[in-house]
Amino acid sequence: MKVNQVELVISAVRPEQYPEGKFPEIALAGRSNVGKSSFINTLLGRKSMARISSKPGKTQTLNFYLIENQVYFVDVPGYGYAKTSKRQRAKWGKMIETYLIARKSLRAVVSLVDLRHLPTVEDKQMYTFLKYYNLPVILIATKADKVSRGKWQKHVDALKEEIGFDEEDGFVLFSAETKFGKKDAWSAIEKSCGIL
Repeated sequence: MKVNQVELVISAVRPEQYPEGKFPEIALAGRSNVGKSSFINTLLGRKSMARISSKPGKTQTLNFYLIENQVYFVDVPGYGYAKTSKRQRAKWGKMIETYLIARKSLRAVVSLVDLRHLPTVEDKQMYTFLKYYNLPVILIATKADKVSRGKWQKHVDALKEEIGFDEEDGFVLFSAETKFGKKDAWSAIEKSCGIL
């Protein structure tokens, strides 16, 4: 998708704050330092639409970005950031869960994992949660530029096995640095939303 128009419509914490569900929505979930903001900015062709912070755990709301008046990206708080209080993590967890389970206009969840490492406990829990609720998943393996090309397949195989990857789901190798995988990521998202 060629992105000319994008706006942050609302930062919501409760269902009554969500925008009217007339466009398909794609949720973006991942660990606090997995490169979610960089992924969003790369896909949108913007430098700082989603705030990239040197301090992980900065996103504390559900941020609804309307793209080309066709689709919403919904940036959800990153998980697994140790310096966040248990109470705050539980609050975010409930907010994310409420959105993912109940939102009728949600078409798929982009779940980001770091290609360099095996999935964390939280990564596996997120994937299991999404599968349990029959939510379509697009698994994005970020930071591909940090792994030599010759080792990509080995890392992909290990990642898929560890997370229990379902081949019905989408899978994209991605690098915000080189923009590798940008086209494939958009193709998977457009297919999920029925945008041709």
